[in-house]
Amino acid sequence: MNQSKPLKYMQKIIFTAFLITACVFISGCGEKKEKVYHVGILSGLDFFASTADGIKEKMTELGYIEGRNIVYDLHELNADPAGEERIARKFVEDKVDLIFAFPAEPSFAAKAAAQGTNIPVVFALAGIEGNDLVESISKPGGNITGVRFPGPESTVRRLDILHELVPQANRIYIIYDPNYPTSPTAVEQLRSAIRDTALTLVEDPVNNLEELRATLQKRAVSNDIGIDAILIMPEILTQTSEGFGEILKFANEHKVPIGGAMSYTADLGAMFSYSPDIFELGMLAAVQADKIFRGTPAGTIMVITPEMYLRLNYRVIKELGLNASEGLLSKAKEIIR
Repeated sequence: MNQSKPLKYMQKIIFTAFLITACVFISGCGEKKEKVYHVGILSGLDFFASTADGIKEKMTELGYIEGRNIVYDLHELNADPAGEERIARKFVEDKVDLIFAFPAEPSFAAKAAAQGTNIPVVFALAGIEGNDLVESISKPGGNITGVRFPGPESTVRRLDILHELVPQANRIYIIYDPNYPTSPTAVEQLRSAIRDTALTLVEDPVNNLEELRATLQKRAVSNDIGIDAILIMPEILTQTSEGFGEILKFANEHKVPIGGAMSYTADLGAMFSYSPDIFELGMLAAVQADKIFRGTPAGTIMVITPEMYLRLNYRVIKELGLNASEGLLSKAKEIIR
């Protein structure tokens, strides 16, 4: 019997060691499992796709490693409102931990889909004036926050830049979708800005690409096209590749200068662009997402207003026989020559 005790003791040690080994390999030996965050990303326009790259890069800097403790479900659409609503609903059905949506229309779709759930929404590149996306900049309310597009003030500033480059242009043309969330406020700001000036705002509201084409064609065949310069508005229709392409074609045929909006419009042929950096927008949104994951309610996180950057297409300016002052050149983040 004395010999059986050591044997039983050894068997107990071996069995205990086996349990410990199994615990390590199967359950991590009781250690708390790291939270894996699931983020749905809804990109609503091809030109803005790098905003998603911005949030991913900054989230990595903040310690969220893709495939380890964060997973992204990225959906890229191109001016497809029905698709945006469908994807936003999918994110809610999948019970993601956060929805990141941009620009304005996807942001509204995400807010509507997440209504009544505990899923926070972070938006980017969305105007918040004249709509109910948020309650205020300082306290957005509900379960939403984000990085706004400073539409009203930037639209007036772009009008100033356009007038500085083309001081002889009195008839400023805007063609835009009146149903886009940011359009009414931006148009009203422009009307107010020119009220006591010699400028005239020539407006053509259009609802879709076909109407845009027909409207431009009607002006093209008239004896007087009725405009001296074009100002691109902060909405999607005129900034899709098709919409802006039609405007650029019309402008080139009639030697009409264009004041652009988002950065890429300067690359494509506008005299300038004045907008936030779309990659930077994603990085700013990541800071807000991190605060949410750390326990701060989204609706209490202040909406961020991004920095605006001027890009001048000096080549186009010279081709139109115009000049950019040294003061304006000094304010440009980039000069395209």
